[in-house]
Amino acid sequence: MTRPLTRHKLEAVRDPAQLRRLNMERVLAAAIERDVPFTRSELIDVTGLSAPTVGSLAAHLIRLGLLTDLGAGPSRGGRRPARMEFNARHGFVGAIDLGSTRTHLGVADLRGELLARRTVETARDEAPERLLEGLANQLLDLLRDIDVPVARVLAVGAGAPGAVDPTRGMVVALVPNLAQWHEVPVAAILRTAISAPVVVENDVNLAVLGEHWKGAARGHSSCAFLSFGTGIGAGILLNDQLHHGHRFLAGEIGLMCMGPQYVDTDFGARGCLETLAGLGALRKRWQPEHQPAARWAADLFAAADRGDAAARETAADLVTFLGIATANVSSLFDPSMVVLGGALVAEAPVIVERVRGIVGRILPAPPEIVASSLATDAPLWGALLLAIGEARHRVREQLARR
Repeated sequence: MTRPLTRHKLEAVRDPAQLRRLNMERVLAAAIERDVPFTRSELIDVTGLSAPTVGSLAAHLIRLGLLTDLGAGPSRGGRRPARMEFNARHGFVGAIDLGSTRTHLGVADLRGELLARRTVETARDEAPERLLEGLANQLLDLLRDIDVPVARVLAVGAGAPGAVDPTRGMVVALVPNLAQWHEVPVAAILRTAISAPVVVENDVNLAVLGEHWKGAARGHSSCAFLSFGTGIGAGILLNDQLHHGHRFLAGEIGLMCMGPQYVDTDFGARGCLETLAGLGALRKRWQPEHQPAARWAADLFAAADRGDAAARETAADLVTFLGIATANVSSLFDPSMVVLGGALVAEAPVIVERVRGIVGRILPAPPEIVASSLATDAPLWGALLLAIGEARHRVREQLARR
């Protein structure tokens, strides 16, 4: 779908060099916004710059490899207009979505076209530095598979469970599902191993970014992604911006207290909701003597529907807890949409309908509640989006030096 070119605001300038840099950024930004070929006259119209200025800057961006000259287009009665497009393969981005059991990796161009991906088992018992170095090597191997030199990787986006300080690229709080994960400098370790800029974010925050960009939450400027699995967490988008909180703990809904009877109970790092409704806790309640199947949650709800009393009680408690949590999150910032995802929802989609019913009984005006359309890929897409933003920032910095 073609996005309209938008007029960029003029900025105060101090000297001709600064004016040229700002004008070049405006031309490049206009080119990036367009996902089909365009002409110089379209750039002139949207930027408000003169024809000679646009011609000079476009020619320079073509020489730098940021724009591709496509030659003359069809005539509309006069001289055939020259067409060009943003060169999305000028550079590439990588993504690492670190999970407690599996890690997803991907490589994309600067428009977000996924070129390669890989899923590997997470070496959860290894020390953080060794685990991250192993994942960096997997990403480098993926780049070799598609003949992309690491020198052309402009940025890597990485997601990790737990509280993440994105300004330092560090996991700052204990991650219950991974050993030794506290004050881990994820960005620094990966940057050294990959030799590329790295930006880091909480995995559920990436999930809401992914759904907002490519999935169910497109067009919703204020929305949330609630992930229900072994861990429970939320990613919150307010007016198109991630909400991190004062200590980067916004969205840690696994800590939410689910009733007065639990106030004096020490649930440790997992918190009340995660201890009561996380996948591990549920497995202890229903058929703990059996080895859990691949689709354990689906089996739980199927058994409940068949009349298994223990399964019915476990499933009812689960959707009640998740429904209350969803209603609580919704009442705090009134999102237009809440996306439900994670292993529990992927295995048992019926959870969405039942949570929707509970929220409807609690809130007078509930938000739209839907299942994730990206499933386990939501954080990976969010990591790619984060990396693309960083890559484009790097490109603008390079232009300022030329």
